[in-house]
Amino acid sequence: MKKFLSIICIVFFMGLNAQNYKTHKVKAGETIESISKLYLVTPFDIYALNPDAKENLKLNTVLIIPDSKVKNEPVQEEYRELIGYRSHKVRRKETLYSLSKKYNVTESEIKKANRSLYSENLKKGDRIRIPKYRTVISKRTLDNTIKKYTVRPKEGKWRIAYKFGITVEDLEGLNPNMKEVIQPGDELNVPNIEDTEEKAIDSTYNYYEVLPKEGFYRLKIKLGLTQEQLETLNPELKEDGLKEGMVLKIPSDVDVVTNLTDIDTTSLTLGLSNFKTKKLAVMLPFQLNKIDTDSIQETKDLIKNRRLLSVVLDFHAGVLMALDSAKQLGISTNLKVLDTRYQLAETRKILEDNDFSDYDAVIGPMNVDALDRVAISLGSDRVPVIAALTKPKEVYSNVFQTIPKDELLQKSMIDFIKADSLISNIVVISDLANKPTSDMLKREFPGAKQIFSKKDKKTDKDGFFLYPTDLENVFMPGKTVVFLETDSNSFASSVISMLNGLLVDETEIVLVTLDKNNAFEGKNIDNYHLSNLKFHYPSVNKNFEEAKPNSFVNSYRNTYGVSPSKYACRGFDITIDILLRLASAEDLYKASSNAIATEYIENKFRYNKSLFGGYTNESAYIVKYEDLKIVKVN
Repeated sequence: MKKFLSIICIVFFMGLNAQNYKTHKVKAGETIESISKLYLVTPFDIYALNPDAKENLKLNTVLIIPDSKVKNEPVQEEYRELIGYRSHKVRRKETLYSLSKKYNVTESEIKKANRSLYSENLKKGDRIRIPKYRTVISKRTLDNTIKKYTVRPKEGKWRIAYKFGITVEDLEGLNPNMKEVIQPGDELNVPNIEDTEEKAIDSTYNYYEVLPKEGFYRLKIKLGLTQEQLETLNPELKEDGLKEGMVLKIPSDVDVVTNLTDIDTTSLTLGLSNFKTKKLAVMLPFQLNKIDTDSIQETKDLIKNRRLLSVVLDFHAGVLMALDSAKQLGISTNLKVLDTRYQLAETRKILEDNDFSDYDAVIGPMNVDALDRVAISLGSDRVPVIAALTKPKEVYSNVFQTIPKDELLQKSMIDFIKADSLISNIVVISDLANKPTSDMLKREFPGAKQIFSKKDKKTDKDGFFLYPTDLENVFMPGKTVVFLETDSNSFASSVISMLNGLLVDETEIVLVTLDKNNAFEGKNIDNYHLSNLKFHYPSVNKNFEEAKPNSFVNSYRNTYGVSPSKYACRGFDITIDILLRLASAEDLYKASSNAIATEYIENKFRYNKSLFGGYTNESAYIVKYEDLKIVKVN
């Protein structure tokens, strides 16, 4: 009987070979998806010949694999080969940047040829080696079989990844020199599948990459789409299931940012696992070149009178205290502090003189242009750049924007008002420049009454005032919410005073704004009036509670003799958050899914990766004036 079965098996496999089939024995960790990529076939092709594999894929199972329909033709590639060195004597004003342009090599390549330049600056008279390369053109056959694809108009990384059934990470792996933003006409390496197997791209849809730990429940909260709706748009989900890195087709009107909802705060200290020493750099404009260290009194006066220096020193103090707190948890840090002098040229010099390729994160700089330069420079090494005290012009893929977007702050305030069932009346007061904001609020609250500032009859320009009669018969018994949207301090002061005079026993007026700017501050604004009106606004941070015990606040007071400013708290909060995230995962990217929400002294963080860029903090507070104090609204 056994002999008979052996003969049958031999005949069967001979038949397979005749029909261009092969076999594969399943190894540990392999999946149908990984095996299909290995042989350049689809999972459906394997399931068709091995139906039992769909339900039960076991170790050492022998699968029947059909021959691939795609061709593995040699691909022509260019690479640079080191052929020697030339000697160069450094002249006055020459930098690594200028030498790299002169000799058509990178700054990194010069440093590799002159190891001392990693720790020492380039000096006049130095004799260094400049590497010489030649371009070699070769043809080789790649294991993953690629072909060239020309980017079409309106195509981004997500659309192309979706089209070829791979993740964005796979696409970036195939194209290590791909630009941050790809342009029509760019040539990319893509899987060499048949044209008929490419997924159709519909310009009326958006595309979303599934993040780590995201299941259908989290996507329902984030995108507002049920599992059934996602499977209808993406039929492969029924066969393959939901996996990290998949690119899904979603309706064009789905707003990923605004569909985020609150989740429980994550305690990162409970999951620390990566205790490798963390390498951090902090780039801040200390402007030490302007300080006379021989004069103690002059230095004290400079710190007292220069607001920027005071902010920088407070932030830096918070950073140092975060390092001390992390050390008590077993997290060691190698910190490098650099003075950018608030100059782009100095930042460029810092980048030339230092190798940040193995750093876990770089905090700063404060200057927006300098931050963009650092982000671009460190992007190829995927070094996270933390925008701590400013909003970058562009959130590149390695940028973490810690300050929430204005749109999110506004939506937080609007959603907060919509959730209050006790409100009986809504009034929107604005100056003429803020009419678009007033109109937007009218769309959000159709029953709201709009009131605008009056024009000056002589100049026909905004006079920034209201007549008392403008507010007559506006406020009924019950709770009325008044949105005040203005950039004028005099207008804000006048309206706040008028509203305070309208408070009576039966009438409750709650003042709110979408943008708490300088118009609501200064000697013309009465904080008693703001407290009477329970002034609410969205905020990046809250004030720490004096009555509650806090080890950071106590330690700061003991060290410096004063309570920490909001900048000291921010320096502490951002740094401790970075260190805890780094200690709880392989890197900052892995530890920054939107399923992780953290909160510290005055700030909270929940990052959301944008479709075409980096990470933006999606956490904000609603705060209010209460008994002359600013408190967080629960």
